[in-house]
Amino acid sequence: MSKIDFTSPREAARAFTPKLTAFVEEPLYSKVWPDDDLSPKERSIATIAALIAGGHTEELPAHLRRAIQNGATKRELSGLITHLAFYTGFPSAITASAIANATLGGLEAMHEGH
Repeated sequence: MSKIDFTSPREAARAFTPKLTAFVEEPLYSKVWPDDDLSPKERSIATIAALIAGGHTEELPAHLRRAIQNGATKRELSGLITHLAFYTGFPSAITASAIANATLGGLEAMHEGH
C-alpha cells in the first residue's frame, strides 16, 4: 500500500470516490463554508475540534493550515488542543499537538525576532 497524500483530503478521495468529492465541493465548500452564520475562522476551529474528537488525524495538517489562512493563530490552536484534552482525552490531544507542531512549528517560533 502506498502512502496517502492528505495535502488535499478532497483530492486524496477523488480517484476512488468522485461522487464523495463532489459532495465536498457542492454543497460543503460552495454553500456551507461561505454561509455567514459562522466566520471561516470559527468553522476552521470547529472542524479541527471535530477531527481531533473523531481521531481523524490524517486530515489535521490541511485543516490546521487552512485555519491559519482563515485567521486563527497558533496560540488559539494550541489553546484549542489543550482544551480538547479534557473532552477527547489526553492521547488525542498529544497526537494533535505533535501534528500541529510538525505542520505549523512550535509556539516559540511566534516570538522569534521579537
